[in-house]
Amino acid sequence: MPSTTQAAPVTKASLWTGRIISALAILFLVFDSVTKLMKIAPVMEAFARLGYPESLAREIGIILLVCIVIYAIPPTSILGAILLTGYLGGATDANLRAGDPLFETIFPVIFGVLIWAGIFLRDNRLRALIPLRS
Repeated sequence: MPSTTQAAPVTKASLWTGRIISALAILFLVFDSVTKLMKIAPVMEAFARLGYPESLAREIGIILLVCIVIYAIPPTSILGAILLTGYLGGATDANLRAGDPLFETIFPVIFGVLIWAGIFLRDNRLRALIPLRS
């Protein structure tokens, strides 16, 4: 059964705000992915503290990079956001399990919100699924 809900067209301001939010999230996550691929010392220390073997750094970096690419391509951005939500949920869980401070624990949640906000502001498909006005 097709939905009768129509989203309002994306305004220019909303489109650009969404693009900027998405670009900032992508840049940070690419940086995070590259640091895992390079196995820099702070990342390896975090892996040890969280109980992950150093050998997984490259694989986790690649998984993150693939999710970012899927998110960055407009036709697949919603799928990418779903995948990144799963990735960031795992990061939140790892921080909770390790007993990290509150900010470190909720930081992945904040990025999840930014990822979804970026798409919501720029993509009518998501606005049609989640109407904020009745």
